Amino acid sequence: MPKPDSSLSAVIVSGGKQYRVAPGDHILVDRLSAEPGSSLKLDRVLLLRNGTEIKVGAPAVDGLDVEVKVLAHRRGPRIESLRYKSKKRVRVHRGGRADLTALEIIAVGGMTGEKETETKTAAKTATGSKAKGAPKRSAAAAAKAEAATPEAGKSEDAKPAKRATRKKE
Repeated sequence: MPKPDSSLSAVIVSGGKQYRVAPGDHILVDRLSAEPGSSLKLDRVLLLRNGTEIKVGAPAVDGLDVEVKVLAHRRGPRIESLRYKSKKRVRVHRGGRADLTALEIIAVGGMTGEKETETKTAAKTATGSKAKGAPKRSAAAAAKAEAATPEAGKSEDAKPAKRATRKKE
């Protein structure tokens, strides 16, 4: 999912794969040897972006790390491969599931990215996001409700006119 251009984000390496992360993100990486609920620091940060400021490492940015929390250990989807050659009695079936670890990104380079969320909530309260009242009824619903309740000028015995039926040809 694309991140906003002005947000705090980083590109990290875990298990030989690169991930673009921001505080609050949830990612799945190859299995790490850590207990669920524990915190880790991933120190291989290739790129750090903080608004318009960008730091690129060669190969990694020195002194930066990403703090993550281990959520759970999971297994990936089942992946199968089948090789078959007709008339040759060759059938090779292989498959497996990847062992994964679910991580939540807490802080990138010591910054949690809370400044952006604070400004967003302040903007919402400034615009006056109030609880809305009861939703307005549509014109059809209002007409139906009016037809169902008898008015003082009409008799209660009067029924609404039926719709004309189609003539069969």
